Amino acid sequence: MRMTRAGVVLSVVLASLLVFSSVGYACTIVAVGNKATVDGSTIITHNDDSSVADFRLKIVPEQDWPEGSLRPIIMDAHTPEGGTVVGMIPQVPHTYRYFWSRYSFMNEKGVAMGEATFSYDRNTDRERDIYTVMVRESEGIIDCWTAQDIALERAATAREAVKIMGELVEQYGWSGPGETINVADGNEVWIVEFYGRDVWAAVRIPDDHFFVAANRARIGEIDLNDPENYMASPNIISFAVERGWYDPNSGKPFLCYENYAPYEGIYSTRREWRAFDLVAPSLGLSPHDTRFPFSVKPERLLSVQDIWDIKADYYEGTPYDLSQGPAAGPWGNPLRYPNSDPRGGGWERSINMHRTCYLHIGQTKAWLPEPIRGVSWYGYGAPDLTYLVPLWPAMEKLPAFYGIGSRYEEFRRDSGWWVNTYVQEIANLRYQAVREDVHAYRQPRMEMLYTMVPMLQEKAAELYKTDPEAALSLIQEFAYANAVALHEEWKLLGDKLLGKYAFGSIYMRTTPFPEWWNDIVEFVPAPTHED
Repeated sequence: MRMTRAGVVLSVVLASLLVFSSVGYACTIVAVGNKATVDGSTIITHNDDSSVADFRLKIVPEQDWPEGSLRPIIMDAHTPEGGTVVGMIPQVPHTYRYFWSRYSFMNEKGVAMGEATFSYDRNTDRERDIYTVMVRESEGIIDCWTAQDIALERAATAREAVKIMGELVEQYGWSGPGETINVADGNEVWIVEFYGRDVWAAVRIPDDHFFVAANRARIGEIDLNDPENYMASPNIISFAVERGWYDPNSGKPFLCYENYAPYEGIYSTRREWRAFDLVAPSLGLSPHDTRFPFSVKPERLLSVQDIWDIKADYYEGTPYDLSQGPAAGPWGNPLRYPNSDPRGGGWERSINMHRTCYLHIGQTKAWLPEPIRGVSWYGYGAPDLTYLVPLWPAMEKLPAFYGIGSRYEEFRRDSGWWVNTYVQEIANLRYQAVREDVHAYRQPRMEMLYTMVPMLQEKAAELYKTDPEAALSLIQEFAYANAVALHEEWKLLGDKLLGKYAFGSIYMRTTPFPEWWNDIVEFVPAPTHED
């Protein structure tokens, strides 16, 4: 049942737009097919780079529903206020178990996803018209949160998830800025984009390819005669023709991004270039280009650590290295307050960010039993300085620290996000030195997990054949214990780092600033008695 009170819907839509505009367009996502990874899994990611996100993580349990049940459509469902009910749709008989945080990102079937909100060019009458029609005048009630929630509740595959979200948008319309969503299930990786109103498109990336989106629409040409690899709303081309945005007689190909969300700002292009250049440097892509291939074949097989390194990148070793120059201070701090604005100006925008709420790397192995195949490597804060732990949606419960605290309340040592933020803030004292200590501290622990998790999954899969309950208990106990252990160790790490780097010194021994920094700040030695 669609909401008919247009005034209520409009007010909620405007509130949603204000939230987006207040935080900027933030997230970076990548996706990797199963023939491009070292172990045959699919991998997708999401850096949730919002400055207002509710960082609490929970598991929404599976549930059976009586016949005739209705499912509420809740706009802004993942805000601290809890959102607003704007409609009702028929509920399915059974919904799946899934992770819920700022966004929902993986279910018990191993379907994993992330999102990146569009930026827009509004420099010409045509571009302003596109933005007005597709975003401001769209009266739909399906936002990104609702789309991902319902897809994870109902989809056993990535393809199903795309179809579910697409059908919702066609029937009820899209709300808010456009979105790029990556969806994977171990077999397939899909990229789906929602442009506003009831218009959407999706492309399956080749199994041996790597994809990145950095806050702009990425889908170009689509082949509607190839349903194995493309999906779209029936009006994907006709609506643009009706609006006068595309002339089918022009001889030019129809490009989704060009007709529904044009944007070529460095805020997005530089991140896309960097991610592609890290996995396929021989392509020689230019950081000055405005458009890149939709996806590329990496020059080596990629691991979870390789993907994490991309998510932690700040252009190190390039002309855009944020750890170099006066803005990085004397100790090479790449974090920027504030960062660049998608409308233009500001600092370079890197994939790694100070305001990241969480990093999710969703890894799915299709050959394993459904509750075991999908693992989320999850961590809080700037990817360069955080730790990751493996979590499964099939877990019975999560450690308490994932649900404690708020960005708008005082610091708490029993809060996972705050403990990671504690370490991240200490890095501002002497970033490169702290970074080196953090990496040295976490890497042996991560290597242990990279070794143990595949072994655990295979052991649990074998046990699942005869005793599913025992198999899931094995997963639960391992994940829970490691999450708690690393949370406690990270508190101790923060304490050690504060003791070592307090006042920007090293164990209270003052070290001189580099000469280049002294020159910049016009340092003058204190006079001596002889002077």
